[in-house]
Amino acid sequence: MRIAVTGRTGQVVQSLLARAETAGVTVIPVGRPELDLAQPEGVRQALANAQPDCIVNAAAYTAVDKAETEPELALRINGEGAGAVAVAAAALGVPLIQISTDYVFDGMAPQPWRESDATAPLSAYGRSKLAGEKAVMASGADWTILRTAWVYSPYGGNFVKTMLRLAETRDELGVVSDQQGSPTNALDLAETIIAMAKALVARPGDASLRGVFHVAGTGEASWADLAEIVFAASAALGGPSASIKRIATSDYPTPARRPANSRLDCSLLAERHGLRLPLWQESVRSCVAALLAQPKN
Repeated sequence: MRIAVTGRTGQVVQSLLARAETAGVTVIPVGRPELDLAQPEGVRQALANAQPDCIVNAAAYTAVDKAETEPELALRINGEGAGAVAVAAAALGVPLIQISTDYVFDGMAPQPWRESDATAPLSAYGRSKLAGEKAVMASGADWTILRTAWVYSPYGGNFVKTMLRLAETRDELGVVSDQQGSPTNALDLAETIIAMAKALVARPGDASLRGVFHVAGTGEASWADLAEIVFAASAALGGPSASIKRIATSDYPTPARRPANSRLDCSLLAERHGLRLPLWQESVRSCVAALLAQPKN
């Protein structure tokens, strides 16, 4: 099976490539300059050239804080661009998996978010991703939307890599402890995406496999909790470590507002697809071990 994935260097793309051979699929990255979501008119041909059985739209404008100063660009890429990918999938007659985010919620609910909960994004980035969801739903494509949260991996830039880098030169780090989420290893996410793509292609008329699903690491944590597991795992392997000073969101102001509750209820994914990601602590330890094993530049 051939899976075309938008983008080339992102965490999800790299993780899909890493898991492709074991899963028995071919992953074809389709990114700039051939495909640029900021220029939706070229999307269809670029994807057609890949001759996919399924399309994964993983490319996105992800600079959450910068989006506050350039919301039009974020909306063009994450909203109109996602819509163009969905229209292309419809024209090619193949299913689409759209990657979305916990940022479509306002973070005010006391419980983990379910797929049916009302969306109310706090940031320009969140609004742009929600616009992408709506464009996909209106496209006529055979679509599935996966909302995920707090993604990290051995690839690209992410929180886990940042913590390890900062610990090389600092003994103590202030980390926010009043935001809760579901840390997600992109490699686990990639395995889930591939399993879902296989099911969607094999069962084209099965409506129960389609729709909006939440997919994230099992369990919940604050950013401070996540950092502590990162450093415990690193220290056990002789890597860098630092002590954590737990701080409030108000102590670390950012241009974009973050949801205080980013926990995702993933029970629908387990019910419909039989898929559940590992405990987040296990996946963090695996990622730290992979990062420490990488050769130093």
